[in-house]
Amino acid sequence: MAADLSNIVKAYDVRGVVPDEWDERLAELFGAAFVEVTGADAIVVGHDMRPSSPGLSGAFARGAAARGVDVTLIGLCSTDQLYYASGSMDLPGAMFTASHNPAQYNGIKLCRAGAAPVGQDTGLSQIRELVERWSEEGAPAPAATPGTVTEQDTLAGYAQHLRTLVDLTSIRPLKVVVDAGNGMGGHTVPTVFEGLPLELVPMYFELDGTFPNHEANPLDPKNIVDLQARVKAEGADLGLAFDGDADRCFVVDERGEGVSPSAITALVAARELARNGGTGTVIHNLITSWSVPEVVRENGGTPVRTRVGHSFIKQEMAGTGAIFGGEHSAHYYFKDFWNADTGMLAALHVLAALGGQEGTLSALVSSYDRYVGSGEINSTVADQAARTAAVRAAYQGQEGVTFDELDGLTVATADWWFNLRPSNTEPLLRLNVEARDAATLAKVRDEVLALVRA
Repeated sequence: MAADLSNIVKAYDVRGVVPDEWDERLAELFGAAFVEVTGADAIVVGHDMRPSSPGLSGAFARGAAARGVDVTLIGLCSTDQLYYASGSMDLPGAMFTASHNPAQYNGIKLCRAGAAPVGQDTGLSQIRELVERWSEEGAPAPAATPGTVTEQDTLAGYAQHLRTLVDLTSIRPLKVVVDAGNGMGGHTVPTVFEGLPLELVPMYFELDGTFPNHEANPLDPKNIVDLQARVKAEGADLGLAFDGDADRCFVVDERGEGVSPSAITALVAARELARNGGTGTVIHNLITSWSVPEVVRENGGTPVRTRVGHSFIKQEMAGTGAIFGGEHSAHYYFKDFWNADTGMLAALHVLAALGGQEGTLSALVSSYDRYVGSGEINSTVADQAARTAAVRAAYQGQEGVTFDELDGLTVATADWWFNLRPSNTEPLLRLNVEARDAATLAKVRDEVLALVRA
């Protein structure tokens, strides 16, 4: 019987429960389909610390090698380390991870040579069709000459490349607490930080795909409580929290307060513009703070606003030649990193900025954090379109109110804006509000939620 992959092939990646929704037999077919669609004669494969990752990635490699393709296995790595391997070797790549999902999940993030993304519109739907067909008919005949499977360690090269992009050698000594959440940050941070003027306080660095301490998703406030407490207890200069595959990084200041990813986007944008002679394009999605385009313009750059989602950001990065891009979700994209996202490089920029002056992190980021934000508020609704239309109707005709529908509905005035977006996968509407002061924020937030939840 043909496998139904509709539940596990998402917009940007493959993700599902192992072995209930997919297993090594399907992983092998994914390997064969990936090389068929990309036309590759060599690929690179890495995996995270989940119990099922070695077996799944090995099966994928077998499927690719059977088609005559040479496979380089880089073993345990972060997702941005896989992007480094894909970029530096100029090979298509596959990363086995389910990011912050629970232990029973696993998935594949795929890219073409040079870390170019593979999503539904750029090959993933064709890969799905092949795997579904072959799961019923059987895999295609193997190549006359199978490909080779070799192993290579890329961790040192990855760390060295990052450190060529940010100079940390002359910063003042900093004490930094890092919560790896038992994810891949525990593997990459020690090598990246080695020899730098940093006193590292590690938390949950033991690689454990069952996530025994907390979910490895630092955007959920409950998952950074331990880090916040440790930063204050240690009197540290800052804290860093990585997600399970260590491609996202969340920052905590010396008071134990979370620093918004919009403020980090603005800070890194200013530094990247300075590195590029005070000129360049910076991408930001439409629910980052007003602060981001303001800071970009103040530093000589051109801000470009996009939809939410890494495929849109990477598309705009490539199309505009942008030097940097940031999202509210703590994904940070760099031209000098093949337009791919790397939380580690953003973290190094924060360390360099903080260590290059004498003040605290909270003082440093205050100039980049100018407004009050609600964060993302989800509401379960039966009819997303009807509730969105009701919200639009309520503000239609009001003086000074503008609308746009780049991604969901954005309503703005001189003093506030909000965006209301439907979830693609659940019956939810996601609300983000920003205003010039807390009272205005509360008023607008409560007005919109009353309409959404009516």
